[in-house]
Amino acid sequence: MKPRHKRLLAIVSGLAALGAATALVLMAFQENLVFFFTPTQVAAKEAPQGRLFRIGGMVEKGSVKRDGVEVRFVVTDTAKTIPVVYRGPLPDLFREGKGVVAQGTLGADGVFTAREVLAKHDENYMPPEAAHAVEAAQKAQKTVVK
Repeated sequence: MKPRHKRLLAIVSGLAALGAATALVLMAFQENLVFFFTPTQVAAKEAPQGRLFRIGGMVEKGSVKRDGVEVRFVVTDTAKTIPVVYRGPLPDLFREGKGVVAQGTLGADGVFTAREVLAKHDENYMPPEAAHAVEAAQKAQKTVVK
């Protein structure tokens, strides 16, 4: 084989290996990518059904129901509500009327099955996405009322 052919083969092999590595990295990134949606977006069917994502808002007052290790509650952004079911221990700061972010999947019945529940860490903190969603829902609700 001529040196020119060897060089061309090495370049083509290197590009193929680089392409395969890039494809693997992108596939891993896509699998670990988790989007955030508000209850209004979930109700509008903007959230993927059967795929992992996060939902955030406030825990609706009077909605928390405990049955052994299973907890059912409702997340709201003041405009729409989404029922959530979670199995396992909740964070110590989880309370009705407080901010929450849950990660899980949306079932065909419209119930969000959470794998993980995160609560805000103090009185003044709410995840930026959830705070923005609550503000937008309140503005939309005020324009409808007027």
